[in-house]
Amino acid sequence: MSALSELYANIGCCNGCEIARSRIKVVPGEGAEDADIMFIGEAPGFYEDQQGRPFVGPAGKFLDELLASIGLNREKVYIANVIKCRPPVNRDPLPQEILSCRRWLNRQIEIIRPKVVVTLGRYSMATFFPNKSIGKIHGTSEKRDGVLYIAMYHPAAALHQGNLKEVIKADFLKIPGFIAQDNSTSEVKEEKNETVPITKQLNMFEV
Repeated sequence: MSALSELYANIGCCNGCEIARSRIKVVPGEGAEDADIMFIGEAPGFYEDQQGRPFVGPAGKFLDELLASIGLNREKVYIANVIKCRPPVNRDPLPQEILSCRRWLNRQIEIIRPKVVVTLGRYSMATFFPNKSIGKIHGTSEKRDGVLYIAMYHPAAALHQGNLKEVIKADFLKIPGFIAQDNSTSEVKEEKNETVPITKQLNMFEV
């Protein structure tokens, strides 16, 4: 059993909060275990609760389009949510529910070790960009502890506010540029950190 499969089994047995009692299926996540890019949404909806898979409803179809626009698909990335069970009537996740599920999300990140984390929606964003507003930082990136974090609107936002659809598309098209810029910056840093010639090292000890 792989580390992710074992984790899924443990998540499936979780009853850490009230919404676990009303779920049909737990929705742990899916994708490549060695994915470089991890997309993290907020919570499962009706269709996800029925199938046990993330982003399979209308918002999921839009996410597939967004991935295709930058040359990606589900097999090349990993997709999860901040919480793993559907809140009743698709209400927003509560702070205690997010806290209860945080250990599962943390473990997923530990196993996959993504180079890039793309947050989808304000609750996902708040997990990695505390005290920030999604209206201000959507479509921006930040590098911390070796991981590039990119804040995005949730694809479902385009279904509720049509004017956001083009904004979300434009934000997604920035992702390859953010990654390329980060790779370029990392290469420059590696060059600067190359081994110093022995003669120069010896100078450090000259009296």
